[in-house]
Amino acid sequence: MKTERSYPRYTVTPKGEAWLKGGHPWVYEDEIIQAPDQTPENGSLVDVVSGKGRYLGTGFLSLHSKIRVRLLSRNANDRFDPDFWERRLRYAWEYRKAVLGQEDLQACRLVFGEADQLPGLTVDRFGEILVAQTLSYGMDRLKSLIFPLLVRILEEGGQTISGLYERNDEALRDKEGLEQYKGWFALPGRPTPAQTWTQIRENGVLYRVDFENGQKTGFFLDQKFNRRAVAHLARGRRVLDCFTHTGSFALNAALGGAEHVTAVDVSETALETARANARLNGLEDRMDFLAADVFDLLPRLETEGCPYDFIILDPPAFTKARKTARNALRGYKEINYRAMKLLPRGGYLATASCSHFATEEMFVKMLHEAARDAGRQLRQIEARQQAADHPILWNVEETAYLKFYLFQVI
Repeated sequence: MKTERSYPRYTVTPKGEAWLKGGHPWVYEDEIIQAPDQTPENGSLVDVVSGKGRYLGTGFLSLHSKIRVRLLSRNANDRFDPDFWERRLRYAWEYRKAVLGQEDLQACRLVFGEADQLPGLTVDRFGEILVAQTLSYGMDRLKSLIFPLLVRILEEGGQTISGLYERNDEALRDKEGLEQYKGWFALPGRPTPAQTWTQIRENGVLYRVDFENGQKTGFFLDQKFNRRAVAHLARGRRVLDCFTHTGSFALNAALGGAEHVTAVDVSETALETARANARLNGLEDRMDFLAADVFDLLPRLETEGCPYDFIILDPPAFTKARKTARNALRGYKEINYRAMKLLPRGGYLATASCSHFATEEMFVKMLHEAARDAGRQLRQIEARQQAADHPILWNVEETAYLKFYLFQVI
């Protein structure tokens, strides 16, 4: 069927049609069998149809990416005017208000790309500062409309926003034919903030957030409730937090009443921030900080003796591609095997993976193998995922990326 709109049409293979009907919003370059005679402008809106001409959706065209079209809507009657974008942004904000507490709204992910039907857009909130990434060509073209709209929606709801910072220094922009950069977005009618850091409170812990130079948007918000679970379990324990980065799990454990916490990271720069956060919270007397490679440290502790009864493993993504996932699992297995061997009977293990290429099934299989090889049994306390402000869209596996388990070693 033809739509009344005049967007250029791209026809997909039966496989591409099934992919879209199954709920996924991406059209890959290889699944397109017919394109318009005149190539549309990069980032423009196009319709996607089946081989029989049946309308499947409308989305952003990306001429440089293997993901050729990112669907925005499957409704042939949608008009992509300012009202449409305002509705999408309001849906995202209303969802966060429904699933988060009032304090959690002060530091949260406001927009999570495809999971909020806003492909290529990420927006994190750190108090009065918004930090945004536009990682699709079409979304980048719309930011002068979308960013002021989002600020207005928040301020109408009683929130205070003083500035919006763009962290578009992401390699993914290269694949879209977009330049990399970072800097303040000029919001109409308000001055540019003077500093590129701010302070947030999460789970009662204060953090200094460097949104200009910190990783991603400046702070990892997705582990918020997993950190809260660790804090509950840490009381009275001696905790080793591996890959601590800026100290978030370690600080939650210390504030939760841990007897002592050792925070480990290979980066001295990250540890300086972690130390500053400890001082900010008055927790430095119960914490120490160690610059070390975790892959070297854990075997060394086997020889020297392990004084810890709670080990936290929150490594960076060991793989960012499907073809290297199995190699990455060897790294995950190594650190989990070592931690299980180090812990005393009755000790506790928190372990995570933030790569969606290392699937849940693969991660669980790895944990079984690590426990077998270490001669340990695991009593599962909790299996968790990312916080609800990073929603998982079923049928879009890329949105389900974080695995987090709490175990007792018996």
